[in-house]
Amino acid sequence: MQRYFIDPEQITDQTVYITGDDVHHIKTVMRFKPGTTILVADGTGAEYIAEIEKYDLDRACCRVVETRNARGESNTRVTIAQSMPKGDKFELILQKGTELGANCFLPFHSERTVVKIEPKKVAKKWDRWQKISKEAAEQAHRGQVPTVEAPISWKQLLQQIESFSGTVWIAYEKGGKPLTQAISEAHEDQIMVVIGPEGGFSEKEVTEAQQAGAIPLSLGSRILRTETASLMVLSCIFFARHEL
Repeated sequence: MQRYFIDPEQITDQTVYITGDDVHHIKTVMRFKPGTTILVADGTGAEYIAEIEKYDLDRACCRVVETRNARGESNTRVTIAQSMPKGDKFELILQKGTELGANCFLPFHSERTVVKIEPKKVAKKWDRWQKISKEAAEQAHRGQVPTVEAPISWKQLLQQIESFSGTVWIAYEKGGKPLTQAISEAHEDQIMVVIGPEGGFSEKEVTEAQQAGAIPLSLGSRILRTETASLMVLSCIFFARHEL
């Protein structure tokens, strides 16, 4: 059953009003006729089986057939703090990370970050990232759409690490706690994983992150691409906690 995310305000008296790009997808791409049932999630933990009743101007009007608790969410909430990689790699991380169960993506600029987004282009990029995350959450039948933050500086990331209410790991190829050990010792439901750019982190950055409260993390003897590292850690966390 096709799934769509809406805001809670779009549900009134057992009627769901779907607007925006989703209407185009429902009516033109999927060619759903009145009488077709779809799955709608409000992002707060509830989902609805709804029947399309009619298309009214720029919206689809649907009748709620059944209300139930949303599925597809884990107890562990993982934030991926990702130094901006080159090309469209961050979009891949967003898409696959959402499918695997990440709850938040926090892009940042570090010492060896090559990509520098022009201030005037940040809003457009951010909108695209949120759309990618939403579509991936719909495809994976997530109960919520992960949060995608706007890019921040290294200094701002250190502040986020200091205030984070959970375990924070920083991936470091020159040494750190083995991933399997780190996962077994982490008892919190909130985990932040800090992943570096293609050139990795400098020793200074790792030291600063440690001082802010992060634990250096070893991802094994092989050097992973930045887009592989975050997805591998996500998979291992949820597998070890039986939450895949």
